[in-house]
Amino acid sequence: MEFRIQKKENENLHKYPTENLEIASKFTKEVKKELGDFVLSVVVFGSAARRETSERSDIDVLIISDDATYVLTEELIEGYKIIIDNLIRRVSPKLHVTSMTFTSFWEHAKVGDPVVVNILRDGVALEDKGFFFPLQILLKQGRIRPSEESIWRYFSRAPHTLVNSRWHVLQATLDLYWAVIDSAHAALMRAHQVPPAPEHVADLLEKAYVKKKLLESKYIDTMNKFYHLMKQITHRELQYIGGHEFERLHQEADAFVRRMRKLIEIRSY
Repeated sequence: MEFRIQKKENENLHKYPTENLEIASKFTKEVKKELGDFVLSVVVFGSAARRETSERSDIDVLIISDDATYVLTEELIEGYKIIIDNLIRRVSPKLHVTSMTFTSFWEHAKVGDPVVVNILRDGVALEDKGFFFPLQILLKQGRIRPSEESIWRYFSRAPHTLVNSRWHVLQATLDLYWAVIDSAHAALMRAHQVPPAPEHVADLLEKAYVKKKLLESKYIDTMNKFYHLMKQITHRELQYIGGHEFERLHQEADAFVRRMRKLIEIRSY
């Protein structure tokens, strides 16, 4: 009895720019040559499928390795990293490679992890030993669904991330302080002064520059302001800075740094 076995085509293939696929295909061939059966799948995915790429966009590639068959020793992992780094340099710097093991990918897929689901939804397997493409079909059939555990695990990150977002603004404000203090120290060094402890920088700036009419007194106020802000943040007395306030502080710090640069560019007094 004769019959034809027809393979399903990946519907995502047409979404990716030809040049990106050519680069990814060349990389895949090299990976297969170097690593053989240790690699289960090589998948191109990411913004290209959503038509969000530009000429400078990375080419996202996922390599799924077989940790079910092979023992992952330190030597194997280290050798794998070296090989992949060398291949990226040899093929194209546009390649952005993510690596996952078979068991890790499967654990994330079976609970409907959003990141893995997006890869399954948009990805194209350029090398696949019968693992990735069947999972794509199962996803399209609605047979990969988020578990109750994964739903709550993802949600539980949200409150913590909200708290982190506040801290990041505070941390950015500390960065402004360091920009101010570093530029002030440099200006004092230009005036042949030994950089003092932070609490004394404003006083020494006044002595070295303001009294000689080389600097406006408002910059002393700026220095004092950022020093006290730093103290309030590090002592947790200040726990919130709004976006508009941060933008004003950024502008003030930027003006301070630019003014210090002018002082540094003065060669003699």
